[in-house]
Formats: sequence, C-alpha cells, structure tokens
Amino acid sequence: MKDVCRPRARFFIVDGPWNTGNYSRFAYASNRSLSMAEGSHQSDFAGDISPIDNNCWILTGPTASGKTRIGIELARLLDAEIISLDSMSVYREMDIGTAKPSSDEQAMVPHHLLDIVDPTEQFSLADYVTAAHQVVAEIQQRDRNVLFVGGTPLYLKGLLHGISQGPPADWEFRQQVQEELERAGPSAGRQALHQRLEQVDPLSAHKLHPNDTRRVIRALEVHRVTGQPISHQQLHFEEPTTQPPPVLVLDWPREQLHQRIAERVDWMFAEGLVGEVEGLLDKYGELSRTASQAVGYQEVMDHLQQQVSSEQMIEMVAQRTRQFARRQETWLRSVPECQRVAQLGDVDAAAMAGQLEQLGRQRLAERTAGEKPS
Repeated sequence: MKDVCRPRARFFIVDGPWNTGNYSRFAYASNRSLSMAEGSHQSDFAGDISPIDNNCWILTGPTASGKTRIGIELARLLDAEIISLDSMSVYREMDIGTAKPSSDEQAMVPHHLLDIVDPTEQFSLADYVTAAHQVVAEIQQRDRNVLFVGGTPLYLKGLLHGISQGPPADWEFRQQVQEELERAGPSAGRQALHQRLEQVDPLSAHKLHPNDTRRVIRALEVHRVTGQPISHQQLHFEEPTTQPPPVLVLDWPREQLHQRIAERVDWMFAEGLVGEVEGLLDKYGELSRTASQAVGYQEVMDHLQQQVSSEQMIEMVAQRTRQFARRQETWLRSVPECQRVAQLGDVDAAAMAGQLEQLGRQRLAERTAGEKPS
C-alpha cells in the first residue's frame, strides 16, 4: 500500500525526453550549495534564493496519506507535471523505503526531481529549491501547470519563503560539540548547549527546543563563523507569504493514519526493503548523512549488523514512521499558507482530486480578487 553538503549546486538541462521513468533530465553537477537549515560543504557564501512562483500548486501531507495517487489524478485535472517534494526521493536506488512513485505511476504524469543524486552524496534544502526553480521554469515554458507533491515540510517552507543562505558547515566544530554532548550525557548536554545559544542568540534559543539539537548546533555554528546571530539573517524569510500558491494538505484522523502507516510498513518489507538496503551497502559501502536519515534504512542496517531481530526491526520502523508523521503534522500546522482537507475511510483518488482542484481554484480566485485595486 504505497499510497496510503558541498560547494554551490549547479543544475543543467541535458538532451532527452522529460522524465516519466526513473531518471530526471537534471544532470547533477559536482559543486553544490549550502542552506542555513541544513549546511553542507561550501567554500564561500552563497546568495539568497527567492520563493517559488505562486502560480504553482502544492499537495502535501504526512507519510502514508495518499499523496502519490491523489497527486497523479490532480495533475491530470490541472494539465500539470509533478515535482517531487520529498527529501529522500532525490536519491537513486532508494525506492522502496521512500515509497517512490513506481515507473507505471511516473508514466501517467511526468515527474521531476526523482533519482537525481547517488545515496553517497549530501543534498541540502538549497540544492532542492535551486533545482525546483529551474524545473518550474522549464514546465511553464511548455505552457503546463506545476504541481509539487510530497511531505517534506522544510522543503515546503523553502518553496514558500525562499532561503537565507549562510556559511558552510564546520564539520570539525560539529564533531567537537557532539563529543561534548556525549561526555555530558543526552539531557544535560542538550540543556548546556541551549544555554550557550541563549547567550549569543536569544531569539533563536526562544524558537528552538533544547531537544532540537541539530538546529541548535547550526545556530551556534553560524554565530561562530559570522559573529552574527542566525535569527537576524533569517528574519526576512520568516515573514508571512502575502500571495501564496494553493497549498493543500491531506489531513487524516490519527488512528486511521496509524493504520495506513502499518499497512505501508508491511508493504515495504513485502516489496523487499531489506534486500534494497543490502544492495545499497554492497554497492556503496555507506550512505551519506542526509540519505541515511530516510525512515527505515538505519533500522534495516542495524538488523543486518545483527543488533536487532527481524521483529524488532519492523516494529522500530513502524514506530519511527509514526513519529515522523507526527513531526510532519506539527510542521504543517505551523505553516499558515496550508489549507487542510479532511480524509476519511476509503478515499476515491479521482473524486478527492476534483475536490482539491475546486478548493485550489477558489484560493486562486480569492487571491486575484485581493490583487485588484479598490
């Protein structure tokens, strides 16, 4: 049930038909960019990246909410091409664990930003938004609409607000902080780290929970490199979007979503997730920092290293998927541009797509009316 970091990135178009299978028309250059939120290897500072064209459509929601199937039907109604809004579907050969659209599904509607980097490579928020801008321009040149489909909230925020970029990741500093955390212990270490942030960037400290270690470290890192708080550099990009695109969220009751997640996890293992991870390790040895964050892959690797049993592995994947879905829902509730659409029971994809189209067009009409001079 599948429906249920380096120098600045340069993407360039190569000859050939647009992707309806497993490969995008994007060739990925060796030099890449860094986002303030993610961080990657970069030799200098990069410029800001603007929000996406507000004539695009966006369909999002938590994992296992049915985005793939409904998105295809909605794209057909809109005469649109789909751009993946998923941080893990960019990786080649990571198909089952990411519930990537199948080749048959990709053949129904052109899909983009799937399978564009190897799983040994880092891929940042800035990489994604840079690529998305170029794909949007190409689709619009063909007089077709653009529909983003996926559930990565950080990517969604980057599309809606743009990105304020900063200095490269300082991996030595991050390693030092990680070692300090391990010496102090998880709870005491996180509190001490958050107190350090309060001293240099009170605004970021107020916004970030002490348990959000990755972003706390990034904020400390930016201050260390630039001498300025990251919050001062991000203020412009936190402003509400005045004329947002339609952002439609598939909203399931918690109990039903958990059931869909259980079915998704069963499907993943039945389709061969363990074999997929074995193949990746045999071919690449290890995955990149970002690729290894994909839900399910680390749990399978732990199983292959005989750290957990098969039953424990499956339960760990299900638990982590539920936790991931809760984080997605929390993020999406904090995005004012989102319009939540209730989902119940057995949803007919075509009928739901028709409802979403109506809601989106209503949102666009309201926006157009608001733009007219009084």
